[in-house]
Amino acid sequence: MTAIKVRFAPSPTGMLHVGNLRTALVNYLFARKMGGQFMLRIDDTDKERSTLAFEAAIRDDLEWMGMDWDCEDRQSSRLARYDEALAKLVESGRAYACYETQEELSLKRKAQLSSGRPPVYDRAGLELSMSEKEKFETDGRRPHWRFLLNDTEVKWHDLVRGVISYQMSSLSDPVLMREDGRVIYTMASVVDDVDHGITHILRGEDHVTNSAAQIQLFEALGAKAPTMGHMALLAGADGEGLSKRLGSLSIGELRTKGIEPVAIASLLSRIGTADPVEAQADITSIIDGFNISRFGRATAKFDIVELEKVNGQIIQDMPFDIVKDRLAASGVGGGALFWETVRGNITFVSEAKIWWDICTCEIVPIIDSKEVTKAAAVLLPAGPVDASIWKMWTTAIATETGKKGKGLFMPLRLALTGRDSGPELASLLAIMGRDRILARLNGVPA
Repeated sequence: MTAIKVRFAPSPTGMLHVGNLRTALVNYLFARKMGGQFMLRIDDTDKERSTLAFEAAIRDDLEWMGMDWDCEDRQSSRLARYDEALAKLVESGRAYACYETQEELSLKRKAQLSSGRPPVYDRAGLELSMSEKEKFETDGRRPHWRFLLNDTEVKWHDLVRGVISYQMSSLSDPVLMREDGRVIYTMASVVDDVDHGITHILRGEDHVTNSAAQIQLFEALGAKAPTMGHMALLAGADGEGLSKRLGSLSIGELRTKGIEPVAIASLLSRIGTADPVEAQADITSIIDGFNISRFGRATAKFDIVELEKVNGQIIQDMPFDIVKDRLAASGVGGGALFWETVRGNITFVSEAKIWWDICTCEIVPIIDSKEVTKAAAVLLPAGPVDASIWKMWTTAIATETGKKGKGLFMPLRLALTGRDSGPELASLLAIMGRDRILARLNGVPA
C-alpha cells in the first residue's frame, strides 16, 4: 500500500487566516490519522508580494497550533524544474506559445460574452505560423504558455463531493507560464506534487475546475493524479462568504484575543461535517475523531461566538499545570485553588487576571443592603478566613437578618467583588483577606 502524503502550500503574501488554516488542519489531521506524512510547501513564486516576515508568521502559527510537518520545500528553489517540465510539454505538443496581451485577451472575452458565447480561449496561438511568431518576437513580445487540454471528459471520485465530471471543451486552456517567465500555480503545483510523491490533495471547492485541468496535466507529465477532496468554503454565521472579512480573522489576532489553539482545531475540524462541534482537550483526541468522509457539500459556517464558547469550555477543564506559567507571567497568584475557582467563569485565560485584581487590588464596593453587609462585618468569625467559614458565616447572617437566597448572597457578592456574578465567593475569601473583606463590607474602597 502506498504511503499517504499530503501538503499544505501557503503563499507567504499575507497572514494565515481561518480559511487557509482549515485547509492546513484537515491535511494535517488526515495525515496523522492515516499514519502518513504532512508536508509544508512554501509557494513563493510571487516575488513582489512574498516576504520572509509573512513566511515566518505562517510557520509560527502552525507551530503554535501544534501542527508539526515532516518535510518542506519552496517553489522559488525549483524554477529550473518548472522550465524543464514546460519544455517536456512543448515537445509532446501539450503546451503552446500565445502572444496576446492582457488587453487583447480582455477584448476577446468581452466579445464572446456579448455574443452569448462562453469566454473560452480560442486557441489562436495554435494557428500562428513560424513567421508570425518571429515577428512578434522582433516586435518585443514574449509569449505566455498554455496547456492544450484534450477535449474529453475528466471524471474522478472526490473524497468529499463524490463523483465529479467535467467536459474539458468548456474550459479554456490554462496558462502555465507568463510572458515574464513566472510560472503559474497550475503547473508549479502539479510538478511539485509529482516530484514530492503527494498522494492526496485536500483543498477548497474553489479549486474543483482547476483540478479537472490539473488531472490532465498530471497525465501529460507521465504521472497519476493524486486522490482529490474538495471541501466547502467557509462562510460566516450569517451564511455570507468570509473572503471579504478575513482581515479580522487572522490566526495571529485570534491568538492575541486569547483563543486557545485546541479550541480553533476543535471547531475547524468539525464545521462542515455531520458531527457536532465538541471541545477537545488536545490535538491527539482531535486526530482520533477525524474522518474526512464526514465532510459534506453544505457551506461550513464559522462563527466567532461559537469559537469563544468552545474556548470557554476548554478553559473550564484546563489543569493548573498547563496554565501556571502564563498566570505567573501576568502577575496572577493563588496557585491551583484560585485557578480552579475562577476557570469556570472565564472564557480566556487572561481573564483570570481580572478576578485576581478584584481579590487583591482596591475596588469600590457596591452596598446593596446595609442590613446584610453590616451584619456580615459583625459576624465574620475570628481566626483564619477561608472557604471553611462560609457556611457557618452565611447561616449566622441569615439568622440575624432573616434574609436568604438572592437577598442574602447578592449583597455579599456586590460588596466583596463589585460584580453581580462570578466565581464562588467562599474560595475567594482567603485571597481577599480579613482586612479587605471588612473594609468592603463597611463600604470602604479596599
